[in-house]
Amino acid sequence: MMAIGAGGLDVAVAMGGGAFNLTFPKVVLVKLKGKLKPWVSAKDIILELLRRLTVKGGVGKVFEYNGEGVKSLSVPDRAVITNMGAELGATTSLFPSDEVTAAFLEAEGRAKDFVEIKADEDAKYDETIEINLTRLEPLIAQPHSPDNVCKVSDIEGMKVDQVCVGSCTNSSYRDLMLVSEVLRKGGYKVHPEVNMTVSPGSRQVVDMIAHTKGLTSLIEAGARILENTCGPCIGNGQSPPSAGVSLRTFNRNFEGRSGTKDARVYLCSPEVAVAAAIYGVVTDPRKLGKYPRIKLPKTYIVDDSMIVPPAKDPSRVEVKRGPNIQPLPVQGPLPDSLRGTVLIKLGDNITTDHITPAGTWLKYRSNVPKYSESVFSAIDAKFHEKAKEARGGFVVGGENYGQGSSREHAALCPMYLGIKAVIAKSFARIHKDNLVNFGILPLTFANPADSDRIEAGDTLELNGLTNGLSSGDTLTLKNVTKNFEVKLKHGFTPRQIELIKAGGTLNYTKAHAAA
Repeated sequence: MMAIGAGGLDVAVAMGGGAFNLTFPKVVLVKLKGKLKPWVSAKDIILELLRRLTVKGGVGKVFEYNGEGVKSLSVPDRAVITNMGAELGATTSLFPSDEVTAAFLEAEGRAKDFVEIKADEDAKYDETIEINLTRLEPLIAQPHSPDNVCKVSDIEGMKVDQVCVGSCTNSSYRDLMLVSEVLRKGGYKVHPEVNMTVSPGSRQVVDMIAHTKGLTSLIEAGARILENTCGPCIGNGQSPPSAGVSLRTFNRNFEGRSGTKDARVYLCSPEVAVAAAIYGVVTDPRKLGKYPRIKLPKTYIVDDSMIVPPAKDPSRVEVKRGPNIQPLPVQGPLPDSLRGTVLIKLGDNITTDHITPAGTWLKYRSNVPKYSESVFSAIDAKFHEKAKEARGGFVVGGENYGQGSSREHAALCPMYLGIKAVIAKSFARIHKDNLVNFGILPLTFANPADSDRIEAGDTLELNGLTNGLSSGDTLTLKNVTKNFEVKLKHGFTPRQIELIKAGGTLNYTKAHAAA
């Protein structure tokens, strides 16, 4: 299979029979050589890539892994790497379907589903990257970005307040059993000054570690077992103490995402996490001695008895909407001219967590008027009030605007607040698509240096949009306050131009469905 991140509205249109549209990406070959040494894991491979390429190094690219080192990586290992490919900004990440895949599917009772899929011998790539697995050592991403990577040994000895294992990135049977076995065989307890949590990846993982006594070892050592969900990763519980240090096997460590504004969140492997949980400080896991070998089971527990199937007669299903669920706001068609104030001026790598925070705010996902109060709240607590008072306006950003989660509310809520356009140096792929979907113009500076000439509070104006969007890739932005003009690029496909003119994908889809 190939899994590609998308906004919810794009998915809904596809589920309704519409097309899913995607700009054709470049393909990057990541050639893995050698084999990982003990206490070095798949997490360190993707952290090494993030160290080299940064969080915007994969925008518009697919990463395809190959080479002799692939054979030594289990399916859970590969899942860790492909999961965090999103942090590179990648369109998607791929591993070949090989004998390792076949063994995994057989253990899941799905041997008949196996199909070998690999690159052609003469496959061509836009770029090639080589990683020698033998030379890797334990790595860790420092606050507040997944690409702020250093060696664990460089920060060894730093006091740790919290250790969180699991979530979506390192929550497999193999990951949790490794942590369990390190604790059990060493007779260790979680350090008295460390709060340790474990978030299993699925009900199946819980069943498996329970039957193999791994769950017992984790509990006896002092770890707290949480739900099979995002949980602490998006700030839903287990927020670190003020100014606390939290080591997490998660995929993101954006500022404030944990629920504590001044927390310092580090991303690491389960090996590094369990070492810190034991000693209470950042510790190179190679000091723990002999590496426990975790054998993947020949047969996984498969119990689908609690899955509720779709209704045989959907028309008889009643959808109950409580008072907290509000209708989805819809944008009107794009006017020929836009005029408004720059409501906020931002730097590089603004994430969807900066735009619409997760954590306790997520309970308002079905109430856009309420959720819109969170927009940029971590940067400017009064932003939503300013936007409403000004009846909307413009947002100006830097490089890689909208990175991180595909959270479409990061476009939907600004649309509700009247944001007319976001002007940045560059955009993350999914967020740009989401802005188009909800009728907000995502535009880039033709000359990135022009960003420095615009400040919060400036009045901006875009004229002749109806013809301008269709006649070329360049638009003229006038800074009314300072009386100068700059050139902007949109990079839209013909279809995206039609979406924008209609006021977004909902309007466009309704019109075409009626036709």
